[in-house]
Amino acid sequence: MSSILCAVVLVLFHHWSVKRGKRKLYKAAALPPSAEKALHDKDALDVIIVGAGVAGSALAYTLGKDGRNVFVVERDLSEPDRIVGELLQPGGYLKLVELGLADCVKHIDAQRVFGYALFYEGKSTKLGYPLEGCGVDVAGRSFHNGRFIQRMREKASNLSTVTLQQGTAFALIEEDGIVKGVKYRVGGGQEREVYAPLTVVCDGCFSNLRRTLCTSKPEVPSCFVGLVLEECDLPHKNHGHVVLADPSPILFYPISSTEVRCLVDIPGEKVPSVASGEMANYLRSVVAPQVPEELQKPFLAAIEKGSIRSMPNKSMPAFPVPRPGAILMGDAFNMRHPLTGGGMTVALSDIVLLRNLLRPLRSFHDVSALCEYLEKFYTLRKPVASTINTLAGALYKVFCASPDRAMQEMRQACFDYLSLGSVFSTGPVALLSGLNPRPLSLVAHFFAVAIYGVGRLMLPFPSLNRLWLGTRLIVGAGNIILPIIRAEGVRQMFFPNTVPAYYRAPPSK
Repeated sequence: MSSILCAVVLVLFHHWSVKRGKRKLYKAAALPPSAEKALHDKDALDVIIVGAGVAGSALAYTLGKDGRNVFVVERDLSEPDRIVGELLQPGGYLKLVELGLADCVKHIDAQRVFGYALFYEGKSTKLGYPLEGCGVDVAGRSFHNGRFIQRMREKASNLSTVTLQQGTAFALIEEDGIVKGVKYRVGGGQEREVYAPLTVVCDGCFSNLRRTLCTSKPEVPSCFVGLVLEECDLPHKNHGHVVLADPSPILFYPISSTEVRCLVDIPGEKVPSVASGEMANYLRSVVAPQVPEELQKPFLAAIEKGSIRSMPNKSMPAFPVPRPGAILMGDAFNMRHPLTGGGMTVALSDIVLLRNLLRPLRSFHDVSALCEYLEKFYTLRKPVASTINTLAGALYKVFCASPDRAMQEMRQACFDYLSLGSVFSTGPVALLSGLNPRPLSLVAHFFAVAIYGVGRLMLPFPSLNRLWLGTRLIVGAGNIILPIIRAEGVRQMFFPNTVPAYYRAPPSK
């Protein structure tokens, strides 16, 4: 009887503690006294963060832990419900550990991920992350995006230096070309202003704020159609699954102990209508026959259940416009195709870098000097971010079906190259996972795939037709990767130490 009573007490205590945490998180909607002071005292805050997604929440916690007074404005503080941002690569997990946020993947039924399984024309190959020497806890993590974000928001809001406010930011406050703060609306349309020497825009949905700080525009190469498969055992446990289908890839990965996320890529900005049943028919007739046999039954069951959602896949290289008093991070100024799941790794890597740059500064009030100094951030982040961005864009184009025979050979060569194992798989997977994001390694492996494809064509003996096809394959490979590299910036990507900002020292004041 006593053991039952203890169990009941523990359950009630856990329920109370969870509710208490949620009250603290949402109490910001009523604006606590510290935030009320910030509305009237322009020296009360150090940083304003627009957006409390992965980047905004992690940055708020990181700066707040360093003693900075942080004010975060977020459109909706309820748990997000998204179909992407559910796979954190091992490289991103290591950054999460470095930021002190590793416990945010605990108690949300997150699943450990150890690599990928690749399926193509009835064949499959398994690619493991090169985790040797990384520590027993290091692996990828897959989860419900909303649960992960709520854990980070709660952790940030538990700091006395961080205030979360639910509201919609709609304009930057500027004086003489210097960003002084943010205007935002709370419930009922009431407008408020908040001031700080540094404003960080992390949410790409605030396009009017982003446009004043960035010249690049997002492109939409494709859309993801999302389903949740239940009572489903993946062919390779604790692995992501990529099916090289026609016209483009299909992804499967666990998001809890009982659910598997399926993302069907559809090229272009338009997808079949869900409301009319056109989408369900497309998934049944076109996609289902290409799904691995073990997954077809739960895939069809998910279609019948009807919870079909879609979202555009955006891609945007980083072209920031340095503005005193403001800086861009996260999806606000840099996006890549989500095929490789590299977005959170880039964001967390950027936060570690920004934290390290800001730590030596006693204050941020010398905004002109700070703006000049933070150009170093945009330079230092380039090799890692550009490698992950370029790989995502190039791999998506290679994995898509094509009527061009040379690109068909490139797709086959990529699958066969990865199937070789050893350095031929660990090298590319180390790039994809964020464990070794080196630009030269990316270029070397990409063109090694193309040369391998040419070698396959020359067997058992070369011919003029095969030589011509091989030439087209090499040219096609260049046409895939070189424009992406050019958009990212060749000098910043490969030779950042030739950029003057690379050597900027912290302001002396």
